[in-house]
Amino acid sequence: MIRNYVTIAFRNLWKNKAFFLITVFGLSIGLTCCLIISLYVQHELSYDKFHQNRDRIVRVVMEYKMGTTVTKVGVTGTKVAPAFKRTFPEVESGVRLMKYASVLKYEDKLFEEQQFLFADSTFFDVFSFPLLQGNPKTALAGPDKIVLTEASAKKYFGNTDPIGKILSSGKKDYMVTGIVGNVPSNSQIQFEFVASFASLSAATKPETWFNANYTTYLLLKDAHAIQTLQSKITPYMKTQAAETGATDGNYLTYELEPLTRVHLHSEVGGLEPNNSITYIYIFGAIVCLILGIACVNYVNLTTARSLERAREVGMRKVLGAVRHQLFWQFIGESGIITSVSILLSVGLTALLLPYFAVLSGQSISLNVLAQPTTLVGLALAGVVISFLAGSYPALLLSKFQPIKVLKGDYKTSGSGLWLRKSLIVFQFAISIFLIIATFTIQGQLSFIQNRKLGYNKDHILVLPSDGKIQKSISTIKTEFKRNPNIQSVTLAYETPTFIEGGYSMRRPEVPESQSMYVTAIPVDEDFVKTLGLQIIAGSNFSETDMNDVSGEDYEKYRYHYIVNESAVKALGWKVEEAVGKRMVLNKEGEIKAVVKDFHFASMHQKIEPLVIFPQKESYGVMMVKLSGQQLPETIEFLKEKWQSLAPHYPFEYHFLDDEFNQMYSSEQRTGKIFTLFASLAIVLACLGLFGLAAYTAMQRTKEIGIRKVLGASIADVVMLLSKDFVKLVFIAFLIATPIVWYAMDKWLQDFTYRINLSWWIFATAGILTMIIALLTVSFQAIKTAIINPIKSLRSE
Repeated sequence: MIRNYVTIAFRNLWKNKAFFLITVFGLSIGLTCCLIISLYVQHELSYDKFHQNRDRIVRVVMEYKMGTTVTKVGVTGTKVAPAFKRTFPEVESGVRLMKYASVLKYEDKLFEEQQFLFADSTFFDVFSFPLLQGNPKTALAGPDKIVLTEASAKKYFGNTDPIGKILSSGKKDYMVTGIVGNVPSNSQIQFEFVASFASLSAATKPETWFNANYTTYLLLKDAHAIQTLQSKITPYMKTQAAETGATDGNYLTYELEPLTRVHLHSEVGGLEPNNSITYIYIFGAIVCLILGIACVNYVNLTTARSLERAREVGMRKVLGAVRHQLFWQFIGESGIITSVSILLSVGLTALLLPYFAVLSGQSISLNVLAQPTTLVGLALAGVVISFLAGSYPALLLSKFQPIKVLKGDYKTSGSGLWLRKSLIVFQFAISIFLIIATFTIQGQLSFIQNRKLGYNKDHILVLPSDGKIQKSISTIKTEFKRNPNIQSVTLAYETPTFIEGGYSMRRPEVPESQSMYVTAIPVDEDFVKTLGLQIIAGSNFSETDMNDVSGEDYEKYRYHYIVNESAVKALGWKVEEAVGKRMVLNKEGEIKAVVKDFHFASMHQKIEPLVIFPQKESYGVMMVKLSGQQLPETIEFLKEKWQSLAPHYPFEYHFLDDEFNQMYSSEQRTGKIFTLFASLAIVLACLGLFGLAAYTAMQRTKEIGIRKVLGASIADVVMLLSKDFVKLVFIAFLIATPIVWYAMDKWLQDFTYRINLSWWIFATAGILTMIIALLTVSFQAIKTAIINPIKSLRSE
């Protein structure tokens, strides 16, 4: 019996190749979208779950109040891990991590490595990064030891055994003591090199709660001890007030975050950029919605063929077929279509997944497709879709009355037509939602990219530097400025997109306990000029100001400060009276100038007080302002000068506007993904609309024939068939508008500086959807309108 059902199903599908191909196309596109997004969501949800001790590992987040400012950061001082282990019986072990770009050299190979990590000797006890070579207990025990990933070992040492070899980094030599497997992409701790924490100078200094540069993880003895430990930390830190300076309402404490919640649930940044669980919910909803659209398409397209197959069903019933036999026959056809669609979707996913990985910024392995959970999920999805998408058409077709359908007297029920129209409204409501969301996201990104930042980020080339080239840096700067295509060169601790806090600011007469936490950046005298900052009071740093902060005697330093408008306001002065005033930024000095507020952080945040102060050493970057003319030749000039003056440091550069764009990479990826899936949703919705239009036109063939006999034109017929569908799209627009307005307003609230949800965004989406719907319906309407009325009325 089953074999008979399958044979008949194949024959029917083969006879209707166009229907089969359209249905398979729509369903396979929908399934491909769902499969790709599901793999992405699965990858995001799997972050750090490969660690055996994942339930017992927590990250320590530092929270402190200074004056009126409360700050949370994902770094701590060196004292947290050892002090907590000594003090709290719940702590089994701890590990401190610090990421720091380093230049490594082996023989003639020289590279700047960004994925360079320092870690305590307990690193391999806490985390599950299995060593392929070396002893996990001793690999990082002691100074000047380093562990490499497989890929890095191959990069430097080829096929030779790297154990015992020496990698040089400036004046320091590291001995290779272990090889670890390549780090999984679903790890928030990414590295290619792990050097022993004992190699850092901080390891030889007294432990401190301050100088927060280290990411700290604790391994607890029991997974259920998190709340118990958390309740003990604040009381303990109060006992350390004399050491931490937590007086007059200020405080320093710590929060614990479970390892597996950091990537998606934490608001505090870490070693790698976090994602948001909100986006995971959004993408999960998109999976359900697109799958729903694909299934609705199948229902509408199958229903559209019901009149074509009515006589077939009637004849089968006359010959003795019962309803359940007909039901299973149509379910069999649905199963074949679903199975073919799933196979095609798997192939398309394998083809498109690498491109989606680039789009999403995540490395998703194709091996996921072969995992048992994925295969079982596909099988279950096939069964569910076959029944959900095939049941309504099967029930509809199997209940036809033989006598009526053989006479050609069959019309759908009102409830059936209402259901199909509701499904079209559902499809287009989703499409309109995605279109408006896409317009909003792209509009916000365009606003961010085109908003005046208060500084010029164009044509500024950034060259990282460190202590190894400090002796040559001034000479390099002088040589660079000789090129006429180079307008200015400046040295600074960091670029304006990554300026960090960590400083306290106050007026001299204000008690230290009432200091304000502010952001500050040490620079040279050309920083303001190179970035094009607007001085609104006072004057720029001079060479004299730079000389006032040079020499070995720090106590003799005389500081001058340039502050932004927000800092002046925070200090309680007006811009015009601030110049010449005294202020304290760790050390007392004089305000030399006030610059107009500029965006030195993401536009998710408001512009905070900023202090710029001079420094003659320990620069982190060199920024070169290019004219924009002869860029390739200018960059080649920079490379030649750099390599001649700093041959031990690789010439690796990027542009400042790339850094700026990187701040919004998550939003950019989301915008691109929404654009892609909004387009696909429209295509799928149009397929469903096409099916319903064909069904409606077939039902009204005789009516249209009579109207044409009575003088109706083709335009009249097209208008007649199209107006009902225009109403459906309008209803979908009314349903989608308040929902998407609420969702997008919520999303925009995360930005301090944002666009308004203008009426034209909604109007454009509605008009665009209406035009697409009319084009889809018009094809079928014109096809029906040009039929000779004699053919449609010959049986009357």
